[in-house]
Amino acid sequence: MINRRSFLASSAALAGAAAFLPHEVSAVSAEAAFGKKPLAFLKELLSNPSPSGYEMPVQKIWSDYTKKFAKVSSDTMGNTISLVNGKGAPRYMLAGHCDEIGFMVKYIDGDGYIYFAAMGGFDQSIIPGRRVNIHTKNGPIPGVIGKGPIHLMSQSARNSGSKITDLCIDIGASSKTDAESVVALGDPVTYTYEFMEMRNGIAVARGFDDRAGIFIVAEALRVLAESKTLEASVYGVSTVQEEIGLRGAVTSAFGIEPDVALATDVTHATDYPGMSKSQSGDIRLGGGAVITRGPNINHKVFDLLVETAEKNDIKYQVLPIPGGTGTDARVIQLSRAGVPTGLISIPLRYMHTPVETLDVEDIMSIIKLMVAFGEALKPGMDFTI
Repeated sequence: MINRRSFLASSAALAGAAAFLPHEVSAVSAEAAFGKKPLAFLKELLSNPSPSGYEMPVQKIWSDYTKKFAKVSSDTMGNTISLVNGKGAPRYMLAGHCDEIGFMVKYIDGDGYIYFAAMGGFDQSIIPGRRVNIHTKNGPIPGVIGKGPIHLMSQSARNSGSKITDLCIDIGASSKTDAESVVALGDPVTYTYEFMEMRNGIAVARGFDDRAGIFIVAEALRVLAESKTLEASVYGVSTVQEEIGLRGAVTSAFGIEPDVALATDVTHATDYPGMSKSQSGDIRLGGGAVITRGPNINHKVFDLLVETAEKNDIKYQVLPIPGGTGTDARVIQLSRAGVPTGLISIPLRYMHTPVETLDVEDIMSIIKLMVAFGEALKPGMDFTI
């Protein structure tokens, strides 16, 4: 359970957070944790499509939300950048990626069945039998990824996994001409699963990776915009095309040239059957913000994150990663002459499936930590190691 009083007492800025942080929460729900308006914002992010390279619907939602308290701009790559306290120092960058894994229409056969390719990493064995939307210029077209019934399969086919090259989308078309009248080559495709709450503050959605991250960045910006002690300029970035090569973070970090940066993304929770804690770390839903330690992370940034978390009674976990991470932090660190970078991750079960699962209190822990870290930044701070 989050200590709400400690959170509100941690800084003057957090007094302005009362609109979405009640002082007392017992049986935690998403609405109790976030408040009605921020929860509606999160659900809107999750219910709209944002496959890599096609992030425009979600970027508009993010822009419309953050422009109420920040100066918003975008770049030719598609990144959206929201700035708070633009004349302050140092330049503090917060980054989460808005794109999700998805598919792309590749071919339509003579009977109107649609073949597709993956954008991002998929477990091919779980693709069949899913409902999807094909996002066309005239709106979504519903379809299903079909597969022959088990009754008609050979034994070898039953025991082998599905390959994406053997699958197709059925939209109920009567012919190739019928399908082509509503679907175009290159149209993006996503699963139709949306937000759902389970017990004890556990929530499920398609695309928490990393719409939860851009939600965190937006809410941290919102709180920092009310801060009485903030000295840094804060650049909150909803980056694009992370799932296909961390591409938006490359260009946005180069353009912002931050003095210090924090990325937020999901990481693998290991608190469910089949996960190896010895190999992947002991990361639990409800354990708090996951602070990464390793070569991708500036040592002084890591130390300040831990110090800030402990000073403000913010729950955290530490995840050692012995190389570059698979997140925006990897490329932000290498921008220009180098950026002191940290990574705060959200524990997530079932990553890159339609049922990504997290704890809403872990989201709150990360918002708190990003805010408190930002208020700890002062002009002239040296992150040289």
